[in-house]
Amino acid sequence: MSLELKQVTKKFGAFTAVDDLSLSIRSGEIFGFLGANGAGKTTSFRMILGLLDPTVGDVRWKDEQIDYSKSNQIGYLPEERGLLPKLKVQEQLVYLASLRGMPKADATRELKDWLTFFNVPEYLNVKVGDLSKGNQQKIQFIAAVIHKPKLVILDEPFSGLDPVNADLLKDAIYKLKQPDTAILFSSHQMSHVEELCENLCILQKGKPIVHGALKDIKRSYGKKNLLVKADFDLSFLADHPAVLKYRATTEGIELQIADEQAAMQIQNDVMSRGFVRQFALEEPSLHDIFIEKVGGKYE
Repeated sequence: MSLELKQVTKKFGAFTAVDDLSLSIRSGEIFGFLGANGAGKTTSFRMILGLLDPTVGDVRWKDEQIDYSKSNQIGYLPEERGLLPKLKVQEQLVYLASLRGMPKADATRELKDWLTFFNVPEYLNVKVGDLSKGNQQKIQFIAAVIHKPKLVILDEPFSGLDPVNADLLKDAIYKLKQPDTAILFSSHQMSHVEELCENLCILQKGKPIVHGALKDIKRSYGKKNLLVKADFDLSFLADHPAVLKYRATTEGIELQIADEQAAMQIQNDVMSRGFVRQFALEEPSLHDIFIEKVGGKYE
């Protein structure tokens, strides 16, 4: 394992921000780290970065303690953005790369490659503050990875991005996924986590409540989603004994059910009433699992 947290706890006085957290993240994988605001994600990131010391437990990178000497191996995109608005993109990012030991010529070449990748090569000598929020986000991302780190921590990287730029950033994250690079990724947008991550951990009040491979988590959830579209009124399914949750949409209904047997019961009842345009049984979404485990109503 490249990154390992062993029974890590962090207390601030009487308050426990992180409670007995153990994680193992391999090089070559994108690991999802989830939780509501205040769950302990940022505190965990700061311990991984060596900015905070655990009260109890151990954080190791390639079986060694993380300290300043390893800063050239780590890239961090914080949720709170921190680039200086009055400096130009090139002078700021090349300087940041130099602080991590990257030669100026190499940093300039890497910056130009990333700007081309993001379709904004003309921003090389533009002040960061003159860019839109979405384009500032691209520059902040480049700042985190320009020095080719082997441990990348991305805290809410899709914040402020429209769908087109969000897809572009996904491609950038896939580009970072190399056999020698571990990526720790946090987002409130569950669809992005499902698409990018094979393994994940959900924190609640600092404690891991879900941890493992996404496919195994879905399989053990014990519920499935059912989408039904028909040319007749489906509202009778709201009171169907096999339906756990019901939601009407503009085209049909979305149901949460227990298993395939429940789906067969509903299918028999629906088919007897008229023409059904769509009847699709799906695995539960990460959104469903997150809402149930962390709390909140079905939306």
